[in-house]
Amino acid sequence: EKAKPFPHVVIDDFFELELAKALERDIPPFDDAAWFHYSNPIEEKRALNHWDRFPPVTYRVFTYLNNEFLAHLNALTGIKSLRADEGLHGGGWHLHGRGGKLNVHLDYSLHPKLQLERRLNLIVYLTSGWDPAWGGALGLWTHNEDETAPKDLVEAVDCRFNRAVIFDT
Repeated sequence: EKAKPFPHVVIDDFFELELAKALERDIPPFDDAAWFHYSNPIEEKRALNHWDRFPPVTYRVFTYLNNEFLAHLNALTGIKSLRADEGLHGGGWHLHGRGGKLNVHLDYSLHPKLQLERRLNLIVYLTSGWDPAWGGALGLWTHNEDETAPKDLVEAVDCRFNRAVIFDT
């Protein structure tokens, strides 16, 4: 059955449990100076995509995802021409504090530096103890072409520790 409203897959227990726990421990505290702080009408969050600031475990995992993992994505999606974004533009770690937000949006389809079409996103949740009552689910929406805006929420993917979401950009 084809995923709606656009191609996506949700994979629980994405990493081996001990690796997922190690990755969670690698994430700096919310108030760490390494974070870039986004604060605008669309988002209130922290992000970090500098390779030189990742601890060894995270560095190795991002290296794997940007190299060997592409073969798995090719097999999963049938897209043979996938290339990684080694600069992690819009990637890396993302962290939302209490009251954080990332409004409904349509990701850009053309990479601003490489001028290549962006095809897939991978999100892996690494917050153990997350309570779904706090919100934060990833909403997958249809698109209203006439108003260039979100239309209907088709699926809400709860934040669950070690859950991955791979979706068509």
